[in-house]
Parts: sequence; C-alpha cells; structure tokens
Amino acid sequence: MPLITKGVRGTRDVLPGESHELRYVERTALETAEAFGYSEIRTPVFEATELFERSVGDTTDVVQKEMYTFFDKGGRSITLRPEGTAGAARACLEHGLLAEALPCKVSYITKCYRYEKPQAGRYREFSQFGVECFGAALPAADAELIALAMEIFSVLSITSYRVEINSIGCPECRKRYLEALRAYFQASEAELCETCKGRLEKNPMRILDCKSPVCAKIAAEAPTVLEYICEECATHFAGVKSLLDALELPYTVNPRIVRGLDYYTRTVFEFVSELPETQGLVFGGGGRYDGLIEELGGQHTPSLGFGLGLERMWLQLQALKAPLPAPNRCELYIAAMNAAALEKAAQLASAVRSDGWHVQYDIVGRSLKAQMKFADKINARCTLVLGDDELKNQRAKLKDMATGEEELVTLTDFPEEYEQIMLRRVQKELMESLGGEEILGGV
Repeated sequence: MPLITKGVRGTRDVLPGESHELRYVERTALETAEAFGYSEIRTPVFEATELFERSVGDTTDVVQKEMYTFFDKGGRSITLRPEGTAGAARACLEHGLLAEALPCKVSYITKCYRYEKPQAGRYREFSQFGVECFGAALPAADAELIALAMEIFSVLSITSYRVEINSIGCPECRKRYLEALRAYFQASEAELCETCKGRLEKNPMRILDCKSPVCAKIAAEAPTVLEYICEECATHFAGVKSLLDALELPYTVNPRIVRGLDYYTRTVFEFVSELPETQGLVFGGGGRYDGLIEELGGQHTPSLGFGLGLERMWLQLQALKAPLPAPNRCELYIAAMNAAALEKAAQLASAVRSDGWHVQYDIVGRSLKAQMKFADKINARCTLVLGDDELKNQRAKLKDMATGEEELVTLTDFPEEYEQIMLRRVQKELMESLGGEEILGGV
C-alpha cells in the first residue's frame, strides 16, 4: 500500500541514527554560550506579522518572498518566524528584561521557516542556534560575540572556515552610501531584475544581496560601504578589529557583506566554509542592530547577536569527519522466559533505570532465542536471563556480551549489585584505555 503522503518539500526528518549528533551540537552551543553569560530563552514559533515587517524590513527577500504568513481565526495576520532575533527582542522588551541590569544576554535553539528553494544545507524549515546581547555598545561586545561563535566551532572540532567582517555604518552615514548606490545602479536600471528595480528607490543596499546573476554582476563594481562610514563608525570598526587581533582570532574584511536583514547596523560578520564539499557555504552570521529595540517601541538599546544554522554546521561536521558521540548504548537487556519472569523483568528494569542506566526487556513476545538475537542487534552490553529457576532461587547470571564473562547476582539486591559490577567494568575499561594500572598509579 503506497504512503498517503510524504514529508513536505523543504523539510527534513531527523532520524534516531543522527538525532543524537544534532543534540550534541545543540547542547555544545548552549553550554558554551552559558560560559559567556548567556541564558536560554524560548519564544513562540509564530508572531504578529508586523514584528517581522518592522524589524527584518519590508524590502528584504525574507519579507517580500519567503515568509509563511496567514490569517488566524480572529483575522490577525500571523507569521511563522523566519529568524530568531525579532522574537527574542520582543520577548525581552515585553517582559521588562531590558529594564534590569545590562547587558541582557540570551541564547536559544529554534525552528525557523522560509520559503526558499531547497538545496544542500537549506531547508524551508530549519534549526538555528542564536544569541542576542542587549545593552552593550563597546567594540568589545562585537569581538566577544565572534569569539563565542569560534569557541563553539572549536569545541565541535569545526575547522576550515573563514570569518568575514564588515561595517555597514549607522543610519546617518549610511544615507550617504545609499545615495551613492542609487546613483550607481540608476545607470544600469534597465538591466536590473524587477525586484531590484523596486529596491532602487526604497533600499538599494538590498540589490547587493540579489541572487540574480545579472544583478550580481552589476553589483560587483558598486561602491563599498567602508568608503562612506562616518568617523565614529570607523573608530568602532577599528576597535573591533583591534580586539580580534588581541584575541588572536583570524578574520578577513569583506566590504561586500551587507547581510539580508534591514535591522543590522555597524559590525556585520559571516562564517564561510572553505571545505571542498561545502565551499562558500555561509553557516552562520550576525552583527549589530542598535536601532531594533527602539523600532519595536523601546528605548534606544545598542544590541547585537548571531545565528548559526544547525543543519549547515552538521554538514560541516560530516564533511570534516569530526568526532561525534555515539548514540546511548543499551547497558542491560533482561530476557524473560515466561509471564512471571516478564513481570520480574519489568520490576528490575524500573529499579535499574531509576539509577540512570539504559535498560530494555522484551515487550513484543519473542522467544528466548529471538530475545538474545535482539539483544545482540541493539549491542546490549549485558544480558540477564530470567526463568522459573531464577525466580525460585532469586539468583541469575549477568553476562557480558563482549567477553562472555558471567557473574551470579541476587535478584533481591540486583540494582545495587548491578551498579557495583558496572562501575568495576567501567574502571577496568578506563585503565586499559590508559595503558593499565601502572599508568594510573603514576597519575
């Protein structure tokens, strides 16, 4: 019988064989951010459409072409979040977090939705790790943010990438740049795509980000923003570079980076793959958005943040063949030969699980032979077989599946005995991995 339906194009199922790897990436990102002072925040998957129109910008591809927007049953325009910053900023402002001691630092793992053409590392539903720092104006905050992302990459063993940075200036100095861009693109207006013709008056910076090959070719010779930033913005950017140099963090200045969202000001940056398999893939980026909180109705609050695409980071890890943790192994499989033994198996499993061990027993009615095959298939570390004799004597044999070694255990004291046995085995394995007792004794 054929499937009724398959997954929607642009979405991806994360199966058990790889979910533990993505969970490791998520946990690493959150824990590393916590070491930098960031606390986790969780916001709704949908927001009022106006939030993204005001923050992301109505001239961006995200708002014009990519948002999933609908009217709810109350007639309100609702949008599935296309990025994480706007919702985090709204939540911190709404709940008064920005009235407390600053900076306010938050991090999150979130699902985002954009109607883009699916390709490697790009989905219409994608996962993002993000951090937002509200209330920090110094260049030190910009440098620390980049350092945080690079520390996450280091912990995950992600290498072969470059950090590209730029400054797109403040609103005042950017006015001069927009005038220069407008004059430049007007000379080729007839060749621009229809979308960029509309951008020419509203926001010509968006033309620099256009995917059209014709527009991209024209934009390649356009003036750069660094030629027009004011002295204050130039000083800020110089401070960021100086601090990155002091931290010995490599970077490249790319005056063509503008980022795809309108809320950015001053520092912007991207993390770009240099691996042959994912060459040029941008797997993260961010920057300052000093005017965003004010745009959302709050007081002027200098702010900055970044987002990392988790699927794209995972692609990097796969290409690098980076070390990733194996899925949790079944430590104990309890095989039951009859109904009474099955009841006892359930009781023992519950007791041992409460101590944190991974335990399974038969719940589908397999024969003893089939249960042992299943235990082998799931790579169970140990097995315990229960039958009439074991129940009568309250004793059973705990078997190590790798060595065949067996130990007699008492069912009445099984949880305690099992833990002692497993701890001894773990210690033995550790000693062997370090070269034996002699090495341990010299530590």
